[in-house]
Amino acid sequence: MKRVAPVNEEIRFRDSEIIVSKTDLKGRIEYVNDVFCRVSEMSTAEVVGQPHSIIRHPDMPRTVFKFMWETIQSGSEIFAYVKNMSATGKFYWVIAHVTPSRDASGEIVGYHSNRRVPSRKGIQEIEPLYTKLVNYEMAASNRKQGLLDGEAHLHSMLADVGQSYEEFIWSTGE
Repeated sequence: MKRVAPVNEEIRFRDSEIIVSKTDLKGRIEYVNDVFCRVSEMSTAEVVGQPHSIIRHPDMPRTVFKFMWETIQSGSEIFAYVKNMSATGKFYWVIAHVTPSRDASGEIVGYHSNRRVPSRKGIQEIEPLYTKLVNYEMAASNRKQGLLDGEAHLHSMLADVGQSYEEFIWSTGE
């Protein structure tokens, strides 16, 4: 897929809709529902087999994705606000619930994500943090240091408010 430039146009989906995707252990898409396709402006054929990062918006901090991967690879679920990008560069916000998928013996075989419409208030509260994290990531001398700087800022902010990441996410938008 060719990379498109972001445009400042939002795609909305209904509160009653759920965007669903399933990936393998490396994050390659194995399944998407029709809402995923409509909102991302891509067909099933265009996304199956592609890395889930195909819909990553450049405004999303890598720090948040690192934290998400660490959480789900450890066997836990995670909720997170995510700003995605469609095939035409438009953006859409979701509140993602990502869980490990397990086989009959309990081994993690992939990941499953359900995404809903987040509250506008939650987006307004999370955007400044995400902007700060991206700024920390971009200001560093290299990508690895940027990720470390973003991660340090996230942990510092959570310590300052006395909340876990999950508590922080659920405290937004109320």
